[in-house]
Amino acid sequence: MSNIVIEKDVAHTQEHGHEDAGSLSVFGFWIYLMTDCILFASLFAGYAVLRDSVAGGPSSVDIFELPYVLAETMLLLLSSITYGYAMLAMNRGQQSQVLRWLGLTFVLGAGFIAMEINEFHHLIAEGYGPDRSAFLTAFFTLVGTHGAHVLTGLIWMAVLMVQIRQKGLTNTTATRLSCLSLFWHFLDVVWICVFTVIYLLGVV
Repeated sequence: MSNIVIEKDVAHTQEHGHEDAGSLSVFGFWIYLMTDCILFASLFAGYAVLRDSVAGGPSSVDIFELPYVLAETMLLLLSSITYGYAMLAMNRGQQSQVLRWLGLTFVLGAGFIAMEINEFHHLIAEGYGPDRSAFLTAFFTLVGTHGAHVLTGLIWMAVLMVQIRQKGLTNTTATRLSCLSLFWHFLDVVWICVFTVIYLLGVV
């Protein structure tokens, strides 16, 4: 009888230990996101200062195609919704549904990256690369940094899908899903700021 009680206490302690470790991981990731906020705030400030420094080259009105960027934006916004469904499935313990929603999120995120690369390629082919003016340097730096973050999130997502398929929905994979959720939604918020400040205000 005493052995059973001891085993239950050990299991209870281990369970709470995993929960505490998961909470600390998520809290630590919040701190990381705060540092990323500083990074993007600095890039936005740099862009605000340099947006009119076109050096005789094209301005934002000349090069931005709002319908194209709006399509990009919709892909990223939809990917946040599908990731939300993946988290709901995780809370219900539905591993197959988690993988399906993550797969759809990955496809939408990859579509966003493909459109952004195509936009960059088109601008550079037209002679509007980051070396053309300070404005374009600031633009490519800000948008490119966000794109690099999205690409990192996609790699993280792909690795996490493999881990879930192999190990299931464990405490560890659930914590990683939660951290990636914070990261992905954070990038969504940053992109809304990018779309508003750079593209929307850039064509009016």
